[in-house]
Amino acid sequence: MIHNKILFPGIVLIALLGASPLQADPIDPARHPQPDKAQTVHQAEHDVDQAWEIYHRAALGGTVASPALQADIEQHLHEARTLITQAQEAAELGDERQVQTLISQVKVHTTMAIEGSKEQKK
Repeated sequence: MIHNKILFPGIVLIALLGASPLQADPIDPARHPQPDKAQTVHQAEHDVDQAWEIYHRAALGGTVASPALQADIEQHLHEARTLITQAQEAAELGDERQVQTLISQVKVHTTMAIEGSKEQKK
């Protein structure tokens, strides 16, 4: 019954994170000296939010393939959030190359999280 001991606290954690105010807010062009870069980061924020939603549905539905995969998915999602913060800072500094590099890394992590979330139990 170790599975139940791990699964229930994980579901509670996911439910709490699901209510998190970490979702992307509308962009304020007056706040950003580089609105095109800020828009790129903003779209990536939405992509990360969507990956979290896909993961939450799978975890709450009990369809994530394993606890190890669940931990891996969460790591990808947390890394994506960290990279978004770095991309926001780079956008504010006008560093387009850094923004693109970070957004590319975000896409890798969100893709891995979504693919893992869709992997079904056997």
